[in-house]
Amino acid sequence: MKLSSLVNNLEESVTLAASARAKELQTQGRDILMLTIGEPDFTTPDNIAAAAKAAIDSGKASFYTQAGGLPDLKDAVGTYFEKYYGYGVARQEVVVTTGAKFALYAFFASVLDAGDEVIIPTPYWVSYADQIKMVGGVPVFAVGKQEADFKVTVDQLDNLKTPQTRVLILNSPSNPTGMIYTSDELRAIGNWAVDHDVLILADDIYGRLVYNGNAFTPISSVSDAIKNQTLIINGVSKTYAMTGWRIGFAVGNPEIISAMSKIVSQTTSNPSAVAQYAAIEALTGDQTAIETMRAEFEQRLNTIFPLVNEIPGFEAIKPQGAFYLFPKVAKAMAIKGFTDVTAFCDDILEETGVAVVTGAGFGADDNLRMSYATDMATLVDAVNRLKVYMTT
Repeated sequence: MKLSSLVNNLEESVTLAASARAKELQTQGRDILMLTIGEPDFTTPDNIAAAAKAAIDSGKASFYTQAGGLPDLKDAVGTYFEKYYGYGVARQEVVVTTGAKFALYAFFASVLDAGDEVIIPTPYWVSYADQIKMVGGVPVFAVGKQEADFKVTVDQLDNLKTPQTRVLILNSPSNPTGMIYTSDELRAIGNWAVDHDVLILADDIYGRLVYNGNAFTPISSVSDAIKNQTLIINGVSKTYAMTGWRIGFAVGNPEIISAMSKIVSQTTSNPSAVAQYAAIEALTGDQTAIETMRAEFEQRLNTIFPLVNEIPGFEAIKPQGAFYLFPKVAKAMAIKGFTDVTAFCDDILEETGVAVVTGAGFGADDNLRMSYATDMATLVDAVNRLKVYMTT
């Protein structure tokens, strides 16, 4: 059967592919330790679940909502921004989407024409590049090296900018590295974008998951000029353990938000009504459970990080946020006779039952990603298996 060139040119998500293979082995009876998907292992907090149940019981979750989201949820986003970003936003500056992933797609579809370029700092979340290609855009990669904390500089951006440059993506805290840009670094990058009239797409989905005294600074809070140049993507999945509820949102220029709302209206229509009512409670209700989960992630990071660096050939720098380790494994691959990191990760899975994600899908051929969004016993067991693997 003939398929479209669009589909034929798409890459499968490496995170989902790794998870699928691991689950396949589990169905065969293998003892598999899953360190693949970026998903909290906590259930949704009780107050959020109760709000969803109340919406169902009252009947108000039974019907369509506005395609771009409930007005009350947009107001809740505004309240959230006042508390965590330091400024409020109006309803016309917010669109609610079926997950933050679709908000990204709607943004690219709204602002890119064929041939427009988007600068993506690497390592990068796996779907950015393919979503850009889906709407005819061109991904351009700025390499963030491990020796520079995986961050890029204004000089690098200058060297990559062309007349076709339309957007710069900034994901801080980063998936997969967990690194956070400082206020000074954000100001320099933001001013560069303003000076060159380049839109900033700020993927802030991990902004509440920061550890060990580090702080997340939203680039949109640095100055009004930078805020006006920035479209923020966020959602409830990671912070509130609501990955299955599929609620994301975008905040920014009303003209762009209106365009994204058009995309939503012709594709998904409104996000799940009951999930929207749950999200209102998530953004405005009791945050106690959120700090409990954040503290647990921090404890896992502080426990597992030094252990990972004891694995022969693994070289990691300590993340500041999110819930991933992204060790460099070039030496480990050499020890085991591999030159391809994907093949190396496949062998780890087959030989040890530890499922990790190849760094190749993130633009880093010498690294792999390990999620610590799972229980401590699993993490310690995984490290021990990897130590045995690297020494036999």
